[in-house]
Amino acid sequence: MAWNDEENARQRARREERLRKEEEKQKRRKLEIAEKRARKMEAFLEEKEKEVLQLQEEAKNFITPENLEARIEECLDNPRNYNFAIDKDGRIVKRTVLS
Repeated sequence: MAWNDEENARQRARREERLRKEEEKQKRRKLEIAEKRARKMEAFLEEKEKEVLQLQEEAKNFITPENLEARIEECLDNPRNYNFAIDKDGRIVKRTVLS
């Protein structure tokens, strides 16, 4: 009977040790997942912040009712000719004269 009690105690100690290790492993895995999620969210926020800054920079060139007259004057002062031919490499081959 004493041997059986010793064997049960030994098995219980092994089972408790195994359960403790599994619990620690699960905690580490949850922590790694949380850290990975945090890094992914940080990268996402960084990307969106860059996108917002780029859009703000592009918005400076938008034509609004306030700057419409100035933009029209600017276009009239600096005419552009988009009537030209290009070759297969993308070089301008022939350009018409702006009248």
